[in-house]
Amino acid sequence: MEIDAYGATNVGKVRAANEDSFLIDQEMRLYIVADGMGGHQGGGYASSHAVEGIKEEAKKLEQTQDTTQPLPDGSGRTPSQMRLHHALVNTNEELHKKAQEDSSLRGMGTTVTAMQVDGKYVNIAHVGDSRLYVLRGEKLLQVTKDHSWVQEQVDAGVLNEEEAKSHPLKNIITRSMGHDRDLTVDLLKIEYKPGDKYLICSDGLTNMVEDETIKQEMRNGGPQQAVDRLVELALEGGGQDNITVVLVEIKE
Repeated sequence: MEIDAYGATNVGKVRAANEDSFLIDQEMRLYIVADGMGGHQGGGYASSHAVEGIKEEAKKLEQTQDTTQPLPDGSGRTPSQMRLHHALVNTNEELHKKAQEDSSLRGMGTTVTAMQVDGKYVNIAHVGDSRLYVLRGEKLLQVTKDHSWVQEQVDAGVLNEEEAKSHPLKNIITRSMGHDRDLTVDLLKIEYKPGDKYLICSDGLTNMVEDETIKQEMRNGGPQQAVDRLVELALEGGGQDNITVVLVEIKE
């Protein structure tokens, strides 16, 4: 199996600094997007250290072939999912501890959406509102669910999808890494097929570019062409936030 991947990040047109981070590690088949918050210093620190910490934890666990705990019969969790879960939880503890020790970082946090490809599955660990999409054939599916106040209102039937898109509180997230000592991680997996394209992105893209446009750009080119075009479209749409996009293609 061959994997083609490309990523890019841009400060946008409004923010003074870029608090997003991303990782493409082809050797580990590990891909991450993190969107930091808590001010320039705190947000940038949280996202960059989350990405690096998750990578190092996952690598260490792979080398020791440790899933951190037995897989219960019928759990459905893959070893990659368990390693990702442990990597996020352990990194969260380190970030939270750092924030308590350094007053300039207090209140920092970051979203994290990570995927790792094994011999059968795309394994996903998700916290926050950075998203993962899959394009299979002509269908684009949002795989992750936003951990946000607005999404909770949609789930409760208070808001519809159209109202949610323009709601003034749409950037309030309900789950992040580093902010709290305890962390709940969504673990997902997809049995991949040749030709699949997986997009991980911060909300600087999805708040500026409609899903239908994202789908068309993913269809029209390889990872680098599509990523560069999506960043360009987010800037044309206003560039109101940092923009980060990673596209991973499972080759035929």
